[in-house]
Amino acid sequence: MDSQATPRKRQSKKERAAAVRKALDARNIVLIGLMGAGKTAIGRRLANRLDLPFTDADTEIECAAGKSISDIFAEHGEAHFREGERKVIERLLNEGTQVLATGGGAYMNEQTRTCIAKHGISVWLKADLDVLLSRVLRRNHRPLLKTGDPKAVMRNLMEQRYPVYGEADIAIQSRDVPHEVIVDEIVSALYNCPLLQIEGS
Repeated sequence: MDSQATPRKRQSKKERAAAVRKALDARNIVLIGLMGAGKTAIGRRLANRLDLPFTDADTEIECAAGKSISDIFAEHGEAHFREGERKVIERLLNEGTQVLATGGGAYMNEQTRTCIAKHGISVWLKADLDVLLSRVLRRNHRPLLKTGDPKAVMRNLMEQRYPVYGEADIAIQSRDVPHEVIVDEIVSALYNCPLLQIEGS
């Protein structure tokens, strides 16, 4: 019985992913959330599931600037970085359907939020403080965490950003489970998202 159920389950996932991809038309899937929420790791797997390109906005910003985000922050300040980030994301959103992972502060820009709403479906990977800290402290490359106690900084960012992130079209709880579990939940949420109007969902 189990051997028969597994292929049906796989086929159902495949059909659901195909329906989502078709319904997107020219729109993007845009992942938002704090550093450590898993936007890049989940985004790559989601793109693979949906047979779409994956783009990391931070990587594109570094390519455009010819330097690391840490160096941009150090040499030019956060305001300069945010303006460059806005321009890069706007360009990417007009380059065809993709899964786009954005930096933690990107969605805080009102122009960026408007552009995302126009060209995509926003998915907030929401995570608890302890989960975020356990992830971001593994590597020391986050500019915003170099200015004070990481826990206090993260808590402050959550207080500032979570109400704005709450405007996203979809919210998915990011937690310590296999990435494919989160991908399943995102695809299901997209399949049932009124913005995509998938028949039979």
